[in-house]
Amino acid sequence: MSFPLLVGKNIVKSFIEAEQTVDILHDVDIGVFSGETLAILGASGSGKSTLLHILGTLDTPNSGDVLFKDKSLLTLSKTQQAKFRNSELGFVYQFHHLLPEFSATENVAMPKLIAGVSKKEANKSAQALLERVGLAHRYSHKPHQLSGGERQRVAIARAMVNKPSIIMADEPTGNLDSESGGEILSLIHDINSGDNTSFIIVTHDHRLAEKMDRTLTLVNGNFIS
Repeated sequence: MSFPLLVGKNIVKSFIEAEQTVDILHDVDIGVFSGETLAILGASGSGKSTLLHILGTLDTPNSGDVLFKDKSLLTLSKTQQAKFRNSELGFVYQFHHLLPEFSATENVAMPKLIAGVSKKEANKSAQALLERVGLAHRYSHKPHQLSGGERQRVAIARAMVNKPSIIMADEPTGNLDSESGGEILSLIHDINSGDNTSFIIVTHDHRLAEKMDRTLTLVNGNFIS
């Protein structure tokens, strides 16, 4: 019997707004297996992005735990969590979050540079990945010189560069036309099958969710059947 690679246990999250408590997540349990593609489906405001941030140690729940390979991530220091994110997780967002002053190569190389790899080796790895995602002709281009679909492919290459166990994607096709969105979906499947990389994809797009191995639907802070 296999066990989940990443687990969220009894996740509770709320905020204080105008002196009132706003409940976001209610005792949520979730697990993702090695090599699995998992979609978290939900409307805007359902708590899906908050859950993704908690699973990625970018946010802290009010209560509950997040475990990777059966070890708690919430007991780690902020420095240890940052090191974990850089080595084991890749992140892709709707608006790509590329650094505007850097080229595609430099953006993709950044996680390796943070990990202490030499600039020459980091750039070599970055360019190999840009070639893999179909952007060998865009090595030196900056984000403003790229289309939306190209920027998202650079973001995916950046997420891949340290060979993470899991890539977490928040509305990765939400800002793209249908053709570009289809290209990103194909790329996700290629990475998943080729590298056995797990994906957790937050989306409100039912068509995207249907292409994943498994879908969980979040409504008002709880998963529904």
